[in-house]
Amino acid sequence: MTKRILIIGIGAGNPDYMTVQAINALNQVDVFFVMDKGVAKEKLVALRKDIIERFVNNDRYRVVEATSPERRRDEGDRDYRVAVDELNRDKQHVFERLISDELADGECGAFLVWGDPSLYDSTIRIVEAIGKAGNHTFDYEVIPGISSVQALAARHRVPLNQIGRSIEITNGRGIAEGFPNNVDSVVVMLDSQDTYRKLVDQNLDIYWGAYVGTPDEILISGKLHDVAEEIVRVRAEARNKHGWIMDTYLLRKPGDET
Repeated sequence: MTKRILIIGIGAGNPDYMTVQAINALNQVDVFFVMDKGVAKEKLVALRKDIIERFVNNDRYRVVEATSPERRRDEGDRDYRVAVDELNRDKQHVFERLISDELADGECGAFLVWGDPSLYDSTIRIVEAIGKAGNHTFDYEVIPGISSVQALAARHRVPLNQIGRSIEITNGRGIAEGFPNNVDSVVVMLDSQDTYRKLVDQNLDIYWGAYVGTPDEILISGKLHDVAEEIVRVRAEARNKHGWIMDTYLLRKPGDET
């Protein structure tokens, strides 16, 4: 019998973000693979376990934890893509071991992905690479989740786009050289350098959120030049308090929505 893998988006932090499709998928799983990223991010592991306990209505499953490799951060921006490729290769080795050693033929295993598996996450790529390598036979399916981008817009009660206009989703490196052309709204993820500070001389609104959907949620919005330094301060304090931070923000040129 063929092994089965589910890549399940579990939302941006609030268990209530779980979709009916995701809950149904959870109840098909024999083995949950939980990637441990260390003491600083133990809340992420705890959230996954809480979701499993809350929504799975049987006791036949088991949880297998594995240490998640960390990306090298010591060689600067030039080697970012190389470092990510190495990280994904290391993760692939871990995933392969889990699929080989912890999942029997005919069983269903699952990786629970924060937010949505299609957005700034490599689980799909890694599982696809394992399948193409041909050393393991399995089928896999992707179940979407509510991303931090959607949650951010909902918590700030704003649409992501202006009427008739496009949006861009990027990371801190994507706005380091300035606000992108041909769009009025930019969602920025994975900005560890407070890159928005470089744009304070422009007429932009910002909607910022950290730990969105969790009990630790922080939201700040306003004119970028008015609140940028407040965000820097609050962000640093939150990171020091929790040992990690997961934040996202929307930058927007003011427009006439009438």
